Amino acid sequence: MGFTEIFVATHDAALERAGILDQGGHAPAGDAVRIPGITDFEVEQLGDLAGTAVHAGGADYELTMVDVASDSLLAVPPAMVRALADLLSYETEGEGNVLDDVAEQWAAQEDMPFGAAEARTYVQQVAELAGGVGDSERTGLYVWSV
Repeated sequence: MGFTEIFVATHDAALERAGILDQGGHAPAGDAVRIPGITDFEVEQLGDLAGTAVHAGGADYELTMVDVASDSLLAVPPAMVRALADLLSYETEGEGNVLDDVAEQWAAQEDMPFGAAEARTYVQQVAELAGGVGDSERTGLYVWSV
């Protein structure tokens, strides 16, 4: 079973990292979360759930191809980056924690290879990555998946 890696990088650095991963190499550590057993489809599901949770549903949460040089590298659209980052600070009127709710819903999706506790760790890490994406640095959130 493959894995998906979600990371923050500039466009050029994302292409370089994808090249290393495409060849089976190990990309340097850093601002990245590696999630075994999922594909880009599950990342899009997470984006949809996050958007709905922070009342930003209906936006375009479809990952987009970055470059013809790598069909395994996809860019996370700005709307999804904002929704994921908002999970860290979004306040609800009830007692529930929106990040926990999204993690539980994501883990409950069909064929997910992990439960709610592990999903919460991944959602927290991805939300923190999204929160670190800065316009001034020309960085973006990227997904590499096989």
